[in-house]
Amino acid sequence: MRFHYSFQKVVDLKGNEKTQAEWLLSNAIGELQAQEKSLVELMEQRNEILLSLQAAAERRTPMAMIREMQDYVDYLDNCITRKQGEISQAHQEVSRKQDNLNSKALDEKIWLKAREKALGIFKQNMNLREQNELDEMATVRFAMKPL
Repeated sequence: MRFHYSFQKVVDLKGNEKTQAEWLLSNAIGELQAQEKSLVELMEQRNEILLSLQAAAERRTPMAMIREMQDYVDYLDNCITRKQGEISQAHQEVSRKQDNLNSKALDEKIWLKAREKALGIFKQNMNLREQNELDEMATVRFAMKPL
């Protein structure tokens, strides 16, 4: 006789939900890393422009060009501020996905424990049945034994 768990499809579903939650967390982490990389690039770009602006001021560059460079620095500052907000949202999303994964993992663990418990009961019943059969065989042999 083979063990058949009546809630196996639920166990499988919980496992699939956990796997999906892992993928979603992985995607959220990837998005966060992309946002952080973008921020680093913006900051590097801003630093380069500031160095160019300083050099332009030392070379007596026309005021219109200096003003244009300063406007670009201001634009980059706005981009950096916006990007920091996006990174904050991405961190919150990673946190939500992590919480979701923890919940799904706990749910799966509960169902796996229930399956384990059912398997233990099944094995215990099989052992009891086997023992009863052996006892019955011993009783029959004893009863058949000549006096």
